[in-house]
Amino acid sequence: MPIARRALGRCLWALLILTACHKESVPAPTPEQTFVVNGMVRELEPDGKTVVIQHEAVSNYMAAMTMPFEVRDPKELRGLKPGDAISFRLIVTSKEGWIEGVTLRQKSPETLPAPPAVQISRAVEPLDEGDLLPECHFTNELGQAVSLGRYKGGALAFTFFFTSCPFPDFCPRLTSNFAEAAAQLRQMPGAPARWHLLSISFDPKNDTPQRLLSYARNARYDPGHWSFLTGDPVQISELADQFGEIFWTENGGISHNLRTVVVDARGRVRKIYQGNKWTSAELVREMIQAELGSKN
Repeated sequence: MPIARRALGRCLWALLILTACHKESVPAPTPEQTFVVNGMVRELEPDGKTVVIQHEAVSNYMAAMTMPFEVRDPKELRGLKPGDAISFRLIVTSKEGWIEGVTLRQKSPETLPAPPAVQISRAVEPLDEGDLLPECHFTNELGQAVSLGRYKGGALAFTFFFTSCPFPDFCPRLTSNFAEAAAQLRQMPGAPARWHLLSISFDPKNDTPQRLLSYARNARYDPGHWSFLTGDPVQISELADQFGEIFWTENGGISHNLRTVVVDARGRVRKIYQGNKWTSAELVREMIQAELGSKN
């Protein structure tokens, strides 16, 4: 039943918070980049400032994708509905991205085109808070074999990403949050004695140990407390699927949602963050409690 329930949930377009990344190389970040983009509204999120758009390719930045964007002024989205063809400006800095100047190009047709297909075929039991983390084996950025079991007895947090993700609000934000959390834990009096962060790539074909090492160094990582992992695609996919992390190729890029997981000292799941709204301070608090081995 849990598998059937989960499979049904994933078939509901409205419950998917999509993110999208492109596997091509990304230009060096500048203070601000602006792109003019055409697309179609797929969904308007309840927060009033987020719209899911199926957009065309953004030249020299990312492939055609379906992904959520935020506006800074909710008035930009007034009157829009799914199926409307729009144009907008995509603004990107090294830390964040948003859209503005949303203009209606054509009203929604009576029948909407089908959304991008998302096929989930893996049959694994979902994991929830309190469940025991399964044993999985990977290769880290140094080419060393590692397993999840080695971190039992301390606090563990991991997330899923890939190195070529261009949009700052998605994979880069997760990496930045991990970097901030690591710095806070290293400097904190009375911090947990044992803790570790894992960034697990779901693009193992391209994210080799050498590439992960370069990415890790750019993130100013401490290998004693943070590892970047690649490995068997099937095992990575199964672990991701158990936490509701979904990723697939679309128009030459990788679309995905976001999951970050905290595991306590007993090896049990303490916290599952959905999306990218959690902060490094929140993660640090969870890590401190996770080392205690029990959830308060």
